[in-house]
Amino acid sequence: MPLPSEMRFVDLPSFGAPEVMTIARRPLPVLKDGEILVRVEATGVNRPDVAQRQGIYPPPKDASPILGLEVAGEVVDVARGVTEFAIGNKVCGLANGGAYAEYCVLPAGQALRFPNGYDAVRAAALPETFFTVWANLFQMAGLTEGESVLIHGGSSGIGTTAIQLAKAFGATVYATAGSKEKCEACEKLGAKRAINYKEEDFAEVIKAETGHGVDAVLDMIGAAYFEKNLASLAKDGCLSIIAFLGGAVADKVNLQPIMVKRLTVTGSTMRPRTAEEKRAIRDDLLSQVWPLLDEGTIAPVIYRTFAFEDVVEAHKLMETSNHIGKIMLKLV
Repeated sequence: MPLPSEMRFVDLPSFGAPEVMTIARRPLPVLKDGEILVRVEATGVNRPDVAQRQGIYPPPKDASPILGLEVAGEVVDVARGVTEFAIGNKVCGLANGGAYAEYCVLPAGQALRFPNGYDAVRAAALPETFFTVWANLFQMAGLTEGESVLIHGGSSGIGTTAIQLAKAFGATVYATAGSKEKCEACEKLGAKRAINYKEEDFAEVIKAETGHGVDAVLDMIGAAYFEKNLASLAKDGCLSIIAFLGGAVADKVNLQPIMVKRLTVTGSTMRPRTAEEKRAIRDDLLSQVWPLLDEGTIAPVIYRTFAFEDVVEAHKLMETSNHIGKIMLKLV
């Protein structure tokens, strides 16, 4: 069946509140070597999408300006140099942008097969959070079996993924969340202790629970938590920062624990990483994580799925932070 000349997509004519987004039409994207074209069946809504919509997280120069970083659907075209996928394959993947559309370009090295028994919505809930957690918590922070980790935002898409992966690979997990319901969800997913940050001091709880601190902290808050994160780490521990929801500038912070406890402070964002770096993460996921998804040991937590046309409402829900797990858009 020939491809259409145009597609629907979420247009962003200006930055601002969710209402600035509209459904519009434009020509299909053109493939470059090493890329595949996916007819989008589902896509996820993520914090970077919200930040891009607000004008505070611009896409890289070579990326699509269309919102959306994760996609699942059917391969409808392949470019030169692609050997691992063919037209008709069902894939999900980490896009460099452009997933809020009926057709999306996906570098082949960032695409993965659907786990066994998955539909498009469940498959699309995987790439952004699993790429991010694997790269920052396992590759960079080096979390291994027998260690312990504190995961902030435990009820978020990132948090629910991190809790399950850390638990599956033999770590003891602690998490923070903002309500009794969210804390219960974290513990159900595998956290030994969930801490309601509105009622408890997480650094004091970690000290009481462990006696010496945790080996790693996965943090999306930033400046507001920096000093307490350092206090929560054990000797030779690692703080991995993936976002700055609590600010990017920390004033009057005591840095002495970094030296005294030989701490490592690291962090990254996914979009600026090279294609080779993303392929390496993808390969790790396929070999080490996808078998766990295939057998049902871990699974994405999906809070609500919206129709593509209801993208404004999906973003409004994301901004309330009232959800537990992923918010999805369904196109087909």
